Amino acid sequence: MRVTFGMLGAVTAWDEAGDALPLRGPRHRAVLARLVIAHRRVVPVARLVADLWDDPPDNAVGTVRTFVGGLRRALEPDRPPRTPPRLLVTEGPGYALRAATEEVDAWRFERAVGTLDDARPSQVVTVLTEALDWWRGPAFADFGEERWARAERARLTELRLHAVERRAEARVALGAAARAVPDLDAHVAEHPWREDAWRLLALALYRSGRQADALSVLRRARGMLGERLGVDPGPRLRRLEEDVLRQAAHLDPDADATVDGVWERATAAYESAVSSRARTRLESTAGLMRDLAVTGGGGLEAARHHRAAAVAAAEQLGDPELTARVIGVYDVPAIWTRGDDPDQAHRLVAAAERTLRQLPPDGHDAARCRLLTTVAVESRGALPTDRPATGESARPLQAARQAEEIARRLDDASLLAFALNGTFMQTFHRTGLAARRDAIGTEIVSLSARNDLPRYEVLGHLVRVQSRCALGDLAGADRHARAADALAARHDLPLVAVFTTWYRALRTSLTAPPATALAAYDRAADHLHGSGMPGLRDGLLPLARLSVAVRHGEQLPAGRHTDWGPYAPWVRPLLLAGEGRVPEARAALHDVPAPPRDLMSEALWCLVARAAVAVDDPATMRRARTQLLTAAGEQAAGSGLLTLGPVTDHLKTLTAALERGGHRQSS
Repeated sequence: MRVTFGMLGAVTAWDEAGDALPLRGPRHRAVLARLVIAHRRVVPVARLVADLWDDPPDNAVGTVRTFVGGLRRALEPDRPPRTPPRLLVTEGPGYALRAATEEVDAWRFERAVGTLDDARPSQVVTVLTEALDWWRGPAFADFGEERWARAERARLTELRLHAVERRAEARVALGAAARAVPDLDAHVAEHPWREDAWRLLALALYRSGRQADALSVLRRARGMLGERLGVDPGPRLRRLEEDVLRQAAHLDPDADATVDGVWERATAAYESAVSSRARTRLESTAGLMRDLAVTGGGGLEAARHHRAAAVAAAEQLGDPELTARVIGVYDVPAIWTRGDDPDQAHRLVAAAERTLRQLPPDGHDAARCRLLTTVAVESRGALPTDRPATGESARPLQAARQAEEIARRLDDASLLAFALNGTFMQTFHRTGLAARRDAIGTEIVSLSARNDLPRYEVLGHLVRVQSRCALGDLAGADRHARAADALAARHDLPLVAVFTTWYRALRTSLTAPPATALAAYDRAADHLHGSGMPGLRDGLLPLARLSVAVRHGEQLPAGRHTDWGPYAPWVRPLLLAGEGRVPEARAALHDVPAPPRDLMSEALWCLVARAAVAVDDPATMRRARTQLLTAAGEQAAGSGLLTLGPVTDHLKTLTAALERGGHRQSS
């Protein structure tokens, strides 16, 4: 069950359906609020006792633990006995709330305000209108007088006041000054000491054609500041009064004729015409996120965040057809098989499955296809390769096949391209499937070229870069990398360069000395910074450098202080063996899980195989050989980013080591 926490008003928590959870008494809510204020840091029990009571009772520590136990039961009612809690955890001398940022309204609000430094006015209005709607009353309303809440409450209140003024300023900039006036009028009445609010109200009135009202407000501000604070207006307020009196030209600038100006005015008109709570705006937002996702790293991260919010909002409206459209419109091509936000992916899959069950039985085939494809794409790399996919675990592959079947029956090119993306993501149920992925990439390229789908045409070329690398056809991979770059330049798709630059580093690593190869990978890593793709970025550069060392027989890098990201379990045994720590390497191999079903499967199995040979672990050698046999004709380069050479070479090494072991046993 997903829990969200409300601190912008009375302290509360809601389940996935939006129903309030039974948090019991005020002290239980006080503990929860205090942990939220700590921002995921541990709050010692002694600190909680001191904050909850001026004169603590003798059993205060035990009582705090009782409160925590009650909160855990309320927040995770379905948690099996003796399993560790996910949200309210015990750590060291106290407790911490390990909620995600989007699960706490106060944290989510702070992040929303903090992401707008260089934002356009239209984006400021959109983001802040949504964020200000999260406020239900004063922050931590139940505990406003508690000393431990005062600083955080004051900080959040200041952020809210700043957000109100920033949104008003953006509306004025967009030409929607009249719409900004009512909010600003109420704002200055409640907070008369805020000079910026007075200035914005006067400017909004002037630009609404109300010059006399603007002057009246400026004189009112002068009187309020003098009476209440004993100060004169600041220079910006004084300058505005002078400009209004002489009707300065810059107060009423001509409409901007640039493309940016057209965008801003159109956005303002849309916001004026369409209610922020309308279904139309929700669908439009979801479509905008699709386009935003391909604009670069910041756009991808923002799209990911706002997409999840749009889906949650659609579900709350209780209209499965609307929810299906909001989920399905995000048909952004996906090339990497490890997700950037696994928790969000899990929630999206759950929402898609719920919506599939709720759709009317007749019709809606296109919507079903998009929902099924979402299940397939967002479930990427979910299972280890040495376990057969059965039952629930087979669902993503089944969803991909169903989506492709529907898309072919409907004869819809864009729908089929999206469905083939889902099929690609589920073509990793065993190693050695590069030829199958190559065929998918070929169809995507052809289909997209015929039907003017440039983003999917790029996807098809990148799929073929990967598959041609795995099949040992580097000339073919070169052609597809060039084609992808040309399309990216023509259609302004900056993230494509991340993959083609990394492919060229792989290419360099095959022919150049190790030092040159490492330098190429270091340059490629620069493209990962700010890419918005942690699922690709984390651990990739160290793994690429390790691949160069392994193929060239060089000393392995020291791994104790290296962040190997998600690849650590499969790298660690080899590093331990390289350091001569054989017992530890054997223990690590004994516990090593199967790699995920993704583009790195063959490469990671090759690393496991080398470690097993190094420490003479026959069981793991046989396990690795079984998994690699189906990729015997391929290179361990299916990612298109790094390579560990021909899989056959690793199989030969495994076979020879196993035969030596068998000979020793028979002797």
